[in-house]
This record gives sequence, C-alpha cells and structure tokens, in this order.
Amino acid sequence: MDEFALIAEYFAGDAGAALGIGDDAALVEVPSGQQLAVAVDTLVAGRHFPETTPPEAIGHRALAVNLSDLAAMGATPHWYTLALTLPEAQPTWLQGFSKGLRSLGAAHGCALIGGDTTRGPLTVSVQVMGAVTAPALTRGGARPGDCVWVGGFLGDAAGGLNDAAQGRHSALARRFHYPQPQRALGEALRTVATACIDVSDGSVADLNHLLSASSVGAEIDLASLPVSPELVGSVGHEAALRLALSGGDDYVLCFTVPADTRAACLSGCYEVGRVTAEPGLRLRDGTGALIEEVADGYRHF
Repeated sequence: MDEFALIAEYFAGDAGAALGIGDDAALVEVPSGQQLAVAVDTLVAGRHFPETTPPEAIGHRALAVNLSDLAAMGATPHWYTLALTLPEAQPTWLQGFSKGLRSLGAAHGCALIGGDTTRGPLTVSVQVMGAVTAPALTRGGARPGDCVWVGGFLGDAAGGLNDAAQGRHSALARRFHYPQPQRALGEALRTVATACIDVSDGSVADLNHLLSASSVGAEIDLASLPVSPELVGSVGHEAALRLALSGGDDYVLCFTVPADTRAACLSGCYEVGRVTAEPGLRLRDGTGALIEEVADGYRHF
C-alpha cells in the first residue's frame, strides 16, 4: 500500500474546511471576530506511550492532548492535521488508529483536513486549530487572592502507566490510554477564570508554569488534592498524593478564579489552594504545616 492509497483508505478528509485533503494546503475560514488558536504535540512510541499501546488508544491520545491545550485557552476546536511516521503500513493497526483519532475528532466537532505520512519509527504529530473570542484564557492572569482549582482527579494516568505497559485493562490504564480533554469546561472558564493550564507534566510542574507566567505564587493544601478511589486502592493514599503532585498525563485543567466566584462550571471541580503575592509554590499538610520538599513533574530533557 503506497502513501496515497493509505491516506485515501484511512484518512479521507472530513467536512469542515473550505478546502481539505487533496491539495497542497488546506483552506479554513475563521469565524468573524475570533482569533485562531493553534497547538501541536508529537508522541513517540516508547517515550510518550508504551510500545504495547493499542492503536485505537494511540489515535485517541494523539488528538486528545492537543484538544486539551485548546481547552486551556478557552478555544473551540475546529480542524486538525496529522503527520504520521510508520515503520510499516499494517491495515489492522491503521484501522484501529484511525478509529480512535476520528471518533474523538467527531465527538468534539474537529475535522481532519490534511497532513503527511512517511516511513520510520512510530511517531505521531497532530496540530489542532480552533477559534476563540478575545480575550483567550492564558497562563498569565492569576492574581493574589485567587483560588486555585483543578478540573478532576490527579495522578490516575501515572498510576495506570504500569498497567498500560503490561496490557492490563484496569480503570487506571484506561485513564492513561484515553484522556478526556475538558473542552466544555475550558469554554465555560473563558469568562470566569483569570488563568488556566492543562496538567500534562504533573500538577506541580504545570502550576509552576502558570505562577511564573503570572508573576505570583501559591499555597496548596495537600489534603485537598483530589485522588480517585481507584488510585488509592491501587497504590495507597500516600503514594496517590505523590502521583497527584508529580504524575503527568492527566490532562485536566488547572485554573485560578477570584475568591468570590461561584460559577456553575465549577461543579465537579476541586479547590486546592490560594494564589499569593509571594512568588513560589508552597505545600501545606492537613495541619497547615509547610512541607519543605516539593515534587517536580516530567521534563523532556
């Protein structure tokens, strides 16, 4: 199967662009009065997902991590492109990968409009594009006195990594394989939150990015970190809290809102701390005592 047959069979263009797959470039029309939001991520086999990962999960994950970035900006996704490097073109693998990719795209109204395929070590790059009415959410607007919130449980994906690598079908492995981008929450937060980021490299690492961009600090109550019963049952409460701090790949939103905000979109979210004027991130235990050692998150280099 050559490149063009592969594209026609598994990645034929979706509706949604003025001109999609089949020409030298796609053409899109950005809604009037809105800005274009663009994000791109690359996933490498053995680095960002285990070699044993099912192809459907790889397709889902490759798009989900980008949709999560747009959610953190309060943007609505519309289009994406795919650059796929394959060691060989296996129909069964391509069917599963395409299903995972296209199913998530359809669920979020996001159309595949172009890309590229080539031979080499398994690598997936997805670029997603969306639109947002200015001002978009950014990492740089948190203010002293704001409350720090997260959009769901932390640490589940890191807790499920070993199960995923071993091919075990646990609830935690599924949360690693199939992250759910919080698009609706991000869109709702755009007029509520002061700053936002998605948790991809661990809550401590990503919250520090937000604090640095906003030139503020924060105090986090360790006892308030939301950890799932499945994670606690798997690794114990103390280890679950460590994973909640430093484990990556959860793709929930971490955001700040004014202390008096009581918006409906906060239902299902968890308040975990408070923004301070003093720079730096500080953790306090259940008694209020300061914890000296703060775990870091994932770093690519």
